[in-house]
Amino acid sequence: MSIDMSKETFQNITRYVIIAVIILAVLVGGLRSQVYADSSAGMPATLPTTALLGAGATFPAPLIQTWTVQFNQMYSGVTISYNPIGSGGGIQQITQKTVDFGASDAPLSNKQLAAAPGLTLFPETLGGVAITYNLVPFGLANGTVLNFTPNVLVGIYNGTITHWNDPAIAAINPGVTMPTNLITAVHRSDGSGTTYAFTNYLSEVSTNWATEVGFATSVKWPVDTAMNANGVGAKGNAGVAGTVAQTPGAIGYVDLIYAVQNNLGVGAVLNAAGNYVSPTLQTILWAAQNATGTPNASDLRLHIVNAQGAQSYPIATYTYMLTYKDMSLNPDLTQQKAQVLAYFFWWAVHGGQQYSMGLDYVPLPANVVAADEQLLLTLNYQGTQLLPSSLMTG
Repeated sequence: MSIDMSKETFQNITRYVIIAVIILAVLVGGLRSQVYADSSAGMPATLPTTALLGAGATFPAPLIQTWTVQFNQMYSGVTISYNPIGSGGGIQQITQKTVDFGASDAPLSNKQLAAAPGLTLFPETLGGVAITYNLVPFGLANGTVLNFTPNVLVGIYNGTITHWNDPAIAAINPGVTMPTNLITAVHRSDGSGTTYAFTNYLSEVSTNWATEVGFATSVKWPVDTAMNANGVGAKGNAGVAGTVAQTPGAIGYVDLIYAVQNNLGVGAVLNAAGNYVSPTLQTILWAAQNATGTPNASDLRLHIVNAQGAQSYPIATYTYMLTYKDMSLNPDLTQQKAQVLAYFFWWAVHGGQQYSMGLDYVPLPANVVAADEQLLLTLNYQGTQLLPSSLMTG
């Protein structure tokens, strides 16, 4: 018994050491170009007592909720509540103007923007969609990094690859004895930007998937109805991670932090350059650097799945804040509340980025922050600019 416990302890220590090394390497290496502005630079000394409500994506929820706490510590009179109900719910509520701001991992379509005149969006952080699994009951430790190709992921989620020892999986994982057990393919049951990013990736790498299923915040999963296959829906990133953790032989797709928090296995995915790459802060950043280009502040919908680059992680995504450019269009927002919200947005893409890496998100690249700044300075209340232009030099 003591031997088993010591092995488990060693595995946990090793896991945290690896995470710490990754974060340290990022800090001193490739993230030097990121923006780490002083959280108070250019911000007012005080803000009026205000209560704000947001809702949306579960993918960035740990980061947004950290921001709300930190912002409250800076301005004790400002209370910001964020309800992680999924990107679909966030889009719906900001469209119906029942919340003060929304969040979505999916860049809104032209149709969605047309349904909410005046709505705009801007990137708030970067993350990676991890392929996660639970094979511990079958003798494979959580630290076992399995390889996945686009064809294997498509096969699992369309129900044609149903068992872990399928030749397609075994062939790309030499030296690993795969269990014979059934694969339980866990997916989101709610409208989800994580689903959008995952199915967008599957559509990029598979013509059949693009034609037969496509990509959206919610899709009809072929695995749910395929013969001899087993698909299961769960709500939110936390729900998918929890279902995978509780289901021997399960596989799922979640934001990286949910896999880490649930001590699940995390796979390496074959990227556009032909390399198997695991999601880390650095590989997600490389994907962004290789796919973002020069952002246009008038349309900040950015697509970075299946990015070029030797070590780009292929299922990386930006996630977005949603607000009305003229905040008076949201009937619950007074000019005072609108200005506080605008200051919160400004702080989030500047000082708020310092909290990203500790939660396995990547701080926004400097060129994206610059584009966000241009957009945020256009936020207004019946034509009155909400943020002073002096913030650019704050």
